[in-house]
Amino acid sequence: MSVNAVDVAGERLLLLPEKAVYWPAREMLIIADIHFGKAASFRALGVPVPRGTTTENLLGLDALIQAHGARHVMFLGDFLHARAAHASSTQRAMLAWRETRRDLRLTLVRGNHDKHAGDPAAVLGIELVDEPHAVGPFSFCHHPDLDTGAYVMAGHVHPAWVLATRFDALRLPCFVVGSHRMILPSFGSFTGGHVVTREAGDAIFVTSGEAVHSVR
Repeated sequence: MSVNAVDVAGERLLLLPEKAVYWPAREMLIIADIHFGKAASFRALGVPVPRGTTTENLLGLDALIQAHGARHVMFLGDFLHARAAHASSTQRAMLAWRETRRDLRLTLVRGNHDKHAGDPAAVLGIELVDEPHAVGPFSFCHHPDLDTGAYVMAGHVHPAWVLATRFDALRLPCFVVGSHRMILPSFGSFTGGHVVTREAGDAIFVTSGEAVHSVR
């Protein structure tokens, strides 16, 4: 898998095709908007959506931890989608995964969905913090528009970019890298995306799932 390295706030970060960021100096994997239990929440409302998204998210997360040797995962909000995410099937899957990763440090910066869903089960051993959460030169947040005085790493927007030709168009998840903040794409499957507009000073990096490309 290809990666794109960017230097922000004096640190080297890797933009991963799997819609995450790796901070090698801190052995930290940074994940935005995983939305565990979103499909279960829709099913609870009678909407027929696919099962297995929790397992898919966990397998994707596990693969990245293994590939990069991460010792700490920072979740930038919206870990749980809604109260229905506390459903037994979702909880069992997360607990089974956690049992295999007991030495892994997990931190959740609470997002807007987390406030409605409630905190994850204590047995998952997740450190719960509110935004902004300072680590080194970064302020880890859920919302990207906070003025913290430090470089903001955030999610919430689920950014996407449209690549268009005369005959076709393709919408891809993207990283938005600015001078004072970075917005990560949504990591979770079944979460969708919001097409963003490039602001002055922003660099856009789209991911196909296999490679990260800079948009000129």
